[in-house]
Amino acid sequence: MSESNEGSTLFLTFRLGDELFAIDVSQVREVLELATITGVPNALEFMRGVINVRGSVVPVIDLRAKFGMEPTERTVDTRIVVMELNLDDEMTVLGAMADSVHEVIDLPASAIEPPPKIGSRWRTKFINGIGKKDEEFILILDIDKVFSVDELASVQAHAAGGEEPQLQQAAV
Repeated sequence: MSESNEGSTLFLTFRLGDELFAIDVSQVREVLELATITGVPNALEFMRGVINVRGSVVPVIDLRAKFGMEPTERTVDTRIVVMELNLDDEMTVLGAMADSVHEVIDLPASAIEPPPKIGSRWRTKFINGIGKKDEEFILILDIDKVFSVDELASVQAHAAGGEEPQLQQAAV
């Protein structure tokens, strides 16, 4: 995690529906306005397609669809968070659609609690913890665990123009 001051971490916050999420800023390359996304045939259900980021092909996934929510609607606030994921010691660049991106916040470790073991609609293996800012809870994602190695291999193959068999979407 990217530590800022004594025991605190910087997070980028974004919304999916009514929920506020955050990821460690050290994994964020940039935040883009919604661009034209080129669809890819036979891609996973949550893969929207690919975009061109300064000459590189970057796959774009819909986090809402990945988490079993209604797909992201395009609005003036919709953003693509370009991030780096580390799977099996391999760096993967991926764009993730968010309903809106809010701010970078500095959360002290004391403001982050472990996710509850029961009663959560989110799979806790994806959640590093639950932070609190003002009176709002923030679900802190472990973005490296949101996608399986097989899912990312399929996303990368589709982004490169290859064809992989469609995988089953993992339950969140």
